[in-house]
Amino acid sequence: MAEQAGLPEPPPLGASALPPGTFAGRGVFITGGGTGLGKAIATEFARLGADVVIASRKGEHLEAGREAMQALGARVLVVTCDIREPDQISAAFDEATTTFGLPAVLVNNAAANFPVPAEDMSPNAWRTVVDITLNGTFFCSREFARRHLEAGSAASIINVGASYAWTGGPGFAVEWGPYGIQVNGLVPGLFPHEDMTSDITKNLDRTDEKDACQPALRTGRLRELGWAATFLASPFARFISGHTLVVDGANWQRRTLTNPPVVTVRDQMGRGSFSATPGAKA
Repeated sequence: MAEQAGLPEPPPLGASALPPGTFAGRGVFITGGGTGLGKAIATEFARLGADVVIASRKGEHLEAGREAMQALGARVLVVTCDIREPDQISAAFDEATTTFGLPAVLVNNAAANFPVPAEDMSPNAWRTVVDITLNGTFFCSREFARRHLEAGSAASIINVGASYAWTGGPGFAVEWGPYGIQVNGLVPGLFPHEDMTSDITKNLDRTDEKDACQPALRTGRLRELGWAATFLASPFARFISGHTLVVDGANWQRRTLTNPPVVTVRDQMGRGSFSATPGAKA
């Protein structure tokens, strides 16, 4: 019987599956790229010829990133940037574009985490996690995308996440189970109601045969969502925890045998082409 040895080691440091110079002449903007996982990602882009832009709030992290990239012979720019602040993000992209041209790749790596029991997390700590990990990722992606939409250029965004976003784990959805507290998610499909946002109402107005667009051949009835919620919270669902219940008549799993034409979100909302010009329809 073969001895258990686990997975083989990867190729040695410095090896690459991609051709040398794959990213030559292309800028890569990496948040939190001066240390840890961000620096490891930046290193591999640098080895493939990228012009690396490292954004961080902390000067010591910026300097560590600069030294690591320069040791590889890569061109590097470090910019002080708090990704919670859209103005600072815009200024950082301005500096990156002036130095290397508009970055072709954005790696949203910066994140915040406070590994404490949820009941002990302060409101300020919670706001910090959301501001950096969620808002910061969106603000950076929005700034990056707007510039590429305006330029009509192709680009790539990589969001570094965590596997517990799918599974939960200690400190997350299952944390309070031992105390008898369930945590579940409820995801509604299309349930017409009086407080719908304008994008949903316009969508319904434009599509006379909206029910035919649903696998159930109808939209949801509000009471059905209420029934799902009450079941999850009832004594009959005590052993259901850490689950996400989708109530949408299987709409989220829908697809056709042949792929339908792609219609951009802007076209679906009747917004026209993107323009960053003040006063333009955007």
